[in-house]
Amino acid sequence: MSNDSDTLVHDPKGGLPRLLEIMRRLRDPETGCPWDIEQSFATIAPYTIEEAYEVADAIEREAWDELKGELGDLLFQSVFHAQMADEAGLFDFHDVADTMSDKMVARHPHVFGDQSRDKSAEQQTRDWESVKAAERAARGASGVLDDVAVGLPALLRAVKLQKRAARVGFDWPNVDQVLAKLSEEVGELVEARDHKTHADMEEEFGDLLFVIANIARHLKIEPEGALRAANAKFTRRFQGIEAKLSAMGKRPEDSDLAQMDALWDAVKADEREQG
Repeated sequence: MSNDSDTLVHDPKGGLPRLLEIMRRLRDPETGCPWDIEQSFATIAPYTIEEAYEVADAIEREAWDELKGELGDLLFQSVFHAQMADEAGLFDFHDVADTMSDKMVARHPHVFGDQSRDKSAEQQTRDWESVKAAERAARGASGVLDDVAVGLPALLRAVKLQKRAARVGFDWPNVDQVLAKLSEEVGELVEARDHKTHADMEEEFGDLLFVIANIARHLKIEPEGALRAANAKFTRRFQGIEAKLSAMGKRPEDSDLAQMDALWDAVKADEREQG
């Protein structure tokens, strides 16, 4: 390797050029890291998803000291994919950056063009969707639901599918009708549990989750974030149960549901007092 490459790799202020060179070196077929060399788009994709969730987790916890590192991990995923694409003659990192820049300029004519910024957030959203629709048409995506990524988390994809359908008028007029649909789906799930097959029950459960996503959309709630918060609350309260049991010299497995349920209520009461 050249002295210039080594100098850049070890430059603590090398910025993005340093990271790109490190990635290139890691993938060098003769001198790189065997693990990195063996990877492909498909094998790296799960790590990309995982890193995005870790960014979201740091933000959810307001762990600002961790966020810089998590964002760096996510950036590295883009660099990794771009390096593999460069090796395959598809594109490189600079093409990725240019494509994103072109997209942002095109989607914000009220900032970078001659359109007025004097319009409501709702109008800006409509304009944004019009530009994206034109982009999809240019890619040959003719169906309303075309190019909603299959690999998205199912709850997030449900909301995106519903938003697309709503743009062409396929939507409940108000949330009360969606809530009524929720009751209907619960009844169908109970019916499937009592009288149908497990496959039928699984289908009805999926329908129930889809309606839950629709309720979130109508109420302008981000369902993934809401569920993350519920998970965090459950974790916090169950840990509170464990702490109270420990003070008694017991563990959860030494207790029973009635005692743990009472302690759950006590933890909730403690939270209300502290809140």
